[in-house]
Amino acid sequence: MSNRPLSRAWHLASRPDGLIRPENFALRESRAPTPGEGQALVRIIYVSLDPTDRIWASAREQYMTPVDIGEVMRSVALGVVTESNQPGLKPGDIVYGLLGWQDYVLVDKRSPVMKVERRPGVPLTAQLGLTGFIGITAYVGVIDILKPKPGETMVVTTAAGAVGSIAAQIGKIMGCRVVGVTGSDAKCRWLLDELQLDAAINYKTENVEAALRRHCPKGIDTVFENVGGAQLDASLALVNHFARIAVCGLISTYNTEAAVPGPSRFTQVLMHRLLIKGFIGGDHPERFAEAQDALAKWHQEGRMAYRVHIEDGFEAIPHAVNLLFTGQHDGKLIVRLAPEP
Repeated sequence: MSNRPLSRAWHLASRPDGLIRPENFALRESRAPTPGEGQALVRIIYVSLDPTDRIWASAREQYMTPVDIGEVMRSVALGVVTESNQPGLKPGDIVYGLLGWQDYVLVDKRSPVMKVERRPGVPLTAQLGLTGFIGITAYVGVIDILKPKPGETMVVTTAAGAVGSIAAQIGKIMGCRVVGVTGSDAKCRWLLDELQLDAAINYKTENVEAALRRHCPKGIDTVFENVGGAQLDASLALVNHFARIAVCGLISTYNTEAAVPGPSRFTQVLMHRLLIKGFIGGDHPERFAEAQDALAKWHQEGRMAYRVHIEDGFEAIPHAVNLLFTGQHDGKLIVRLAPEP
């Protein structure tokens, strides 16, 4: 084993209380394992950092089992196969899946990965954003749940984020009036100038409900919700009859372990006959191919822009993850561990 490459891994050492701290993780080093029968060894190139990482590190009720203390921290990541005894995978194949915060990982049928289809004009990093789980989530939420109609008004929270920015652009492609809520004037300018949204609201400097009343004179028909809390309440104040709300995230609640109160305007659900549906993009594998094809096509046609924010170095991971909650990042947050092949 001494000639095997060194593999570092961040293991969950304690449950975060508030923002994630580096001391919540322990760095361990070992030699990369040799793949056995039916296994392949993957060298990770890019680690995706997402708000759900904070949920996975907690013990709260969630859509997957929490990461156990002592386990390698879970995350979506993209890598290259270096050795393989697994049918269908060969050295050099690019794959992604729940590979974790580590340099090397063994994969098999119990830890499946998806092979990456390289597309002209679409960078490899897009597989962790535009054409990966991020883009698929936005596509399913807008197309399948919100079912937007031309001329309707759509509100998107964290509209400059990885999922929100794609959801907002899909809304525009579908013919909607789209209002984005984000956290800085610079991000508002990006939403207006590059993504061509109809209006943008800086929730840190504006009263969101008052701003929505200005920008949504005909009310709100659909909401792509990533934040929850006060921002969701602001949208509920203006919903039209039969409005649809796709709950993709509730990031305003992720850094507290205390009980979180529900929307103060919950009566609107009945009074306006709302449809509110929580969803996870990964629950819809039958939609992956269509979503990836559509998103790549829109990007190639110049109708779908996206941003990638890359931090470098394995040691950066536990620090960089909090950029998701401070807003000090632009677009999809990724940590680069190795050069692309």
